[in-house]
Amino acid sequence: MAGHGTPVMDTVEAAGLRLGIVATRWHATLVDQLVDRAQAAAKASGVTEVTLLRVSGSVELPVVAQALAGKVDAVVALGVVIRGETAHFDYVCQSVTDGLTRVALDAATPVAHGVLTVDNLEQAEDRAGLADSSEDKGWSATVAALDAALAIRSLG
Repeated sequence: MAGHGTPVMDTVEAAGLRLGIVATRWHATLVDQLVDRAQAAAKASGVTEVTLLRVSGSVELPVVAQALAGKVDAVVALGVVIRGETAHFDYVCQSVTDGLTRVALDAATPVAHGVLTVDNLEQAEDRAGLADSSEDKGWSATVAALDAALAIRSLG
C-alpha cells in the first residue's frame, strides 16, 4: 500500500446509476465485509439499484463482471487472494487483473478491481474496511467505479 497520493473521495453524487457487485465465496468473512462496505458506499452515494452476484473464486470474476457490465453503469469486483507456496497466486492475480481490465475496455463500463492480492491474512484484514483497518477497499473501489461512470455519463 502506497499510503500517499490517495484521492479524497468519500462519496460521489451517483443517484440514478446502477451498480453491479460481483464477489467471491473464498475468504467469506473478509469478502462479506468488502461487500458490506461496497453496498454502504453505494447507498451513501445515492445509488438505489445494486445487483449482487457471488462466484466461487477470483478467476470467475471477469466473466460475471462482463455479464453485469451490459446491464449496469459500473461494476465492482471483490475478492481476496492470499499468496501461497506455489506460483498459483501469480497466475490468479494476473488473470483477474487482465480479465477485469479487458471487460472494462470492451464494455466501456467502469470495472473496479477490489480484489485484495496480499501476502498474508493480516494484510487482507488491514485493507478490508474493518474497524481497525487502515484501508477500506470495498468502499474506495465502489466510489472509484461510480466516479468513472459519472465521467462517462458526462460525455453525453
